[in-house]
Amino acid sequence: MKQTPPGLLVSPIRDGTVIDHITAGEALNVLRILGITGTTEECLSIATNVASKHMGKKDIVKIEKRELVKEEVNRIALIAPRATINIIRNYLVTEKKGVEISGILRGVVRCPNPGCISNTSEPIESSFEVTAAGLHCLYCDTVITKDITSHII
Repeated sequence: MKQTPPGLLVSPIRDGTVIDHITAGEALNVLRILGITGTTEECLSIATNVASKHMGKKDIVKIEKRELVKEEVNRIALIAPRATINIIRNYLVTEKKGVEISGILRGVVRCPNPGCISNTSEPIESSFEVTAAGLHCLYCDTVITKDITSHII
């Protein structure tokens, strides 16, 4: 007799946010971008490398009792450009939206160039232009092409 594989064994949440269609293997980086660590109080469910018809494999993150704001959603786009954000209220999806990378990121990423003015005591925040080549620092012209999560503030 053929056995059917079990379904996803993650409980639904009453209120909060479900981040779906995260690039496989990036769920923990999404949490890092949101400032969620083992010392914060959010109740989380994380599924990694889940089968997906459209992506092959994907990650999913559920955060109870927290709705993401636009700035947080846009940060996720840096590493999971196909992610969808579902706002859950009373067990129902009340909002569903995709992530967008804005043209300019201010105060989101730290420039890796130690000589950049944004890394001094000057009262300015980092500013990067999103380009096809990567993130371009508007102060010193450094371009971040990989490992973006290690530069997120």
